[in-house]
Amino acid sequence: MANIKRIGVLTSGGDAPGMNNAVRAVTRAALAQGLEVIGINGGYSGLVYDNVRQLTARDVSNVVTHGGTMLYSDRCHEFKTEEGMAKAIATCKKYGIEGIIACGGDGTFRGATDLSNRGIPTIGIPCTIDNDITSTDYAIGYDTAMNTVVEMIDRLRDTCESHARCNVVEVMGNHAGGIAVQTAVACGAVACVIAEEPFDEDAMIEKMIKMKNDGKRGFIVVVSELIPDYADPAFAKRIQEKTGIETKFARLAHVVRGGNPTLRDRVTAAKMGSYAVSELLSGKSNIVVCEQAGEIVSLDINFAQTADRLYKGKAKPEELLKYSEEEQEIIRAAGAKKQQYFKDMLALVEEISG
Repeated sequence: MANIKRIGVLTSGGDAPGMNNAVRAVTRAALAQGLEVIGINGGYSGLVYDNVRQLTARDVSNVVTHGGTMLYSDRCHEFKTEEGMAKAIATCKKYGIEGIIACGGDGTFRGATDLSNRGIPTIGIPCTIDNDITSTDYAIGYDTAMNTVVEMIDRLRDTCESHARCNVVEVMGNHAGGIAVQTAVACGAVACVIAEEPFDEDAMIEKMIKMKNDGKRGFIVVVSELIPDYADPAFAKRIQEKTGIETKFARLAHVVRGGNPTLRDRVTAAKMGSYAVSELLSGKSNIVVCEQAGEIVSLDINFAQTADRLYKGKAKPEELLKYSEEEQEIIRAAGAKKQQYFKDMLALVEEISG
């Protein structure tokens, strides 16, 4: 059992519904273990600029229904410098912060590693609507974001059906197609464009013309953001010109990040927050809490980041050499699992659209 008396909690990077639930779980679990909890405002910038506050059980009352983050968020560039890191460590020492639980995505985890390497045990909790952290099956915020997209597309479908139109709907994802492919299935989209797999525009056009001739009136095409030639109103214009179907373009943008968290995000945040406190008290550091096959587990952050970088094509082959053959196989298998998932989901979109 680690001899820790006071811990810090922060939220960093893009906000995600359920972050407040994670902060609440961390706070309540830590207090139940006799610890004091320091809320760090504005992510890592709160450490750099000495912007912290003590949290009580009452401070986290009634936050379970709120989206966003009560601790606010920021992307702190100064934290990445040696000078900024020194300020962050000084803030930890000033307030007696002996461990930190950081809620966010891959950028947040890199910061956690920097703190751990400098003597502040840090544990990451995955919170990102993109669900693009390879080592975990699920990240807090993903379910809420998808439900928001489904609600928006359902509304668009009503008017598409009324006017015999098509709507190209761009959803968030930051180069990850998880939100797009799941909502495409849920909303009966005729096609889905994601970065993970090639897209055949001509085949889609041919299919839409056939469906139109068969009497179909309303069409939905879901596109993940940041994809050249498709996450753009010009794509809608091409569809209209080639099919004769009036086509509109809708960019849902950051509305997808907001809103009350769903049951799944609330429960997952509670489990991960409590688990992170237990791991910190057991002496663990530089790990990320993950959900794998329905169970909450922890992985070394460096291992998790290597798996993520390899899957996203950012890792050099030699990065794997520091791991055993068994670990290398686990890393490769994680990426292969995600690749197969996207293939299967796109096949499902194709099979049931019509």
